[in-house]
Amino acid sequence: MIQTTQLSKKYGKAEVLNIESLEIPTGQSFGLVGNNGAGKTTYFNMLLDLIRPTTGAITNHDIVVNQSEDWKNFTGSFIDESFLIGYLTPDEYFDFIGDLRGMNKADVKVFLTQFGEFFNDEVLGKKKYLRALSKGNQKKAGIIAAMMGSPKVVILDEPFANLDPTTQIRLKKILKTLTDNKAVTVLVSSHDLSHVTEVCERIVVLDKGHLVKDIETSQETLKELERYFSV
Repeated sequence: MIQTTQLSKKYGKAEVLNIESLEIPTGQSFGLVGNNGAGKTTYFNMLLDLIRPTTGAITNHDIVVNQSEDWKNFTGSFIDESFLIGYLTPDEYFDFIGDLRGMNKADVKVFLTQFGEFFNDEVLGKKKYLRALSKGNQKKAGIIAAMMGSPKVVILDEPFANLDPTTQIRLKKILKTLTDNKAVTVLVSSHDLSHVTEVCERIVVLDKGHLVKDIETSQETLKELERYFSV
C-alpha cells in the first residue's frame, strides 16, 4: 500500500500541492489526472524522493520514502528522459538496469523478447545512443526499463505522450497485463482522459494541488471526467 498523509509542498508562499490523505492499495491500477499545474508531477516526484515535502509524508509499503531508500528495491519509474543515460544504447541501458535489478544478460534478453511488438524494431539492436532516438522511442525504453526486475510498484508520468496511436494501443495492453495479477501497483498520470480511464480502475483528479475527485472507474467515468473539465 502507498499512503499519503498531510502532504504539502510550498515554494515560498505559493502552495503547489496539498493532499490531506490518500491511500493506494497494493495491486491497484491508479490514474492521476488534472490540468497543467495541478500537481501531478510534483506528487510523483515526491513519491520518488526527487522533491522533499514541506509537510507530511508518503509511505511506500511501510517505508517513508524520504527517510529510507529501501523502497527503491521494488519500485520502477519513468518520469521523463532525464531518467535515461543518453550516452548508452538502449541495449546497454537495459543491461545496466537489469544488473541493478539482479538480472543477468540472459534474463534481460528473455524479458525484452515480450516487447518486440511495442518496440516495433525501432529500439533494440540499432546501435544508436538513447539521446539520438526520437522522444517516442526514448519513452518506449524508459517505460519498459521501469518494469524490469518484477517491481511491486510502477510509476509512469504521461506515458502516452509522444507515442503514435498504434504504440499507445500496445502500451495499454502492456499496462493491463501488468495489473492483471494484482501483485503490481501501477500509478499513471495522463492528460488523456480516454487512455487513463481505459487502463486504471481508480482515478483521482487534482486541481491546483488539491484532490477534488476520487472515482472508481465505470462505464460513466469518462463522461464524468469530461463534464468536470468542460466547466
